Amino acid sequence: MAENIQQPQDVLREEILADAQRQAERALQRARKEAGGIAEAAAAELEAWRTTQLDLAQTEAQRRTDRVLASLPVETGRMRANRIESLLQSIHDEARQRLDSRDGLDYRQALVNLAAEAIRGMAGTRFVITVPSADLPLLGDGEIEAIRKWTGRPDLELEWVGDPESRDAGLLVRGSGGEEVWDNRFFQRLERLWPALRREIALRTVLVEPQEPKKGDMP
Repeated sequence: MAENIQQPQDVLREEILADAQRQAERALQRARKEAGGIAEAAAAELEAWRTTQLDLAQTEAQRRTDRVLASLPVETGRMRANRIESLLQSIHDEARQRLDSRDGLDYRQALVNLAAEAIRGMAGTRFVITVPSADLPLLGDGEIEAIRKWTGRPDLELEWVGDPESRDAGLLVRGSGGEEVWDNRFFQRLERLWPALRREIALRTVLVEPQEPKKGDMP
């Protein structure tokens, strides 16, 4: 039986094919290794990006939280101030309404008191007291004597005068020369005294905290 003898060209072809196969295997291994490295690098890069974004988000959240917390005292103070102002304004409006309606007020006695208060702060002995004409029938010599008694000045010469155009409760006191005037009409008096009144009301109702006296202040 004749032996199967390979021709030289067949041997060369097989060697070339085998070498190509080996190179292909090595190339495939390198590709797989490189692909694994790329995947790992991509995963690491993705994780780093995710971590960075989380850090940024946490930093931004903390910044916003700090800003909100920092603004809370200011906002709380503003809301409290607005609430206090609203309450005080309601008291002011209620006072005006009650003065206008003279609710629960001895109006004749109130006029005597207001006139006496004004005259005690004015010079002279002769005064004209002006009231709305509608109130003039309430007043007379008895009220003049009461004013003299309240002021402790029996020498006063007083005259009641009605103003037909006035609708404001209360009175005006003028010196005999007309140059000195004391306005004790109800609404004008309220507005004049309101700054001090609102502070006193706020302190008495604990709407505002009393301020500690500064060092060196008089008691």
